[in-house]
Amino acid sequence: MRQLFLSLTFVLAAGAAQAACYADYKAKRDDPLRLHYGVAEIRGTCSASAAASELRDRLAADGWELLNVLGVFDDGGLEERRDSAGEFYLRY
Repeated sequence: MRQLFLSLTFVLAAGAAQAACYADYKAKRDDPLRLHYGVAEIRGTCSASAAASELRDRLAADGWELLNVLGVFDDGGLEERRDSAGEFYLRY
């Protein structure tokens, strides 16, 4: 019973940690050149490389090219980036 409880606790903790992952990034669109800074929720692994892979496809679907992922963070860093991201705050 104790083993089951510990396993369940670990699974719930891992799920909660993964649920709050965000990345800030820079992207561009050509002809005419447009640049933007944005913040996006990351659904997969919470790492810069996983975020880049995930964002590359999301942005490309709307004609944007990912330039770089600046970093990943939890919901504690979310609000401070709202104004900087503007219309691209949690858009992708």
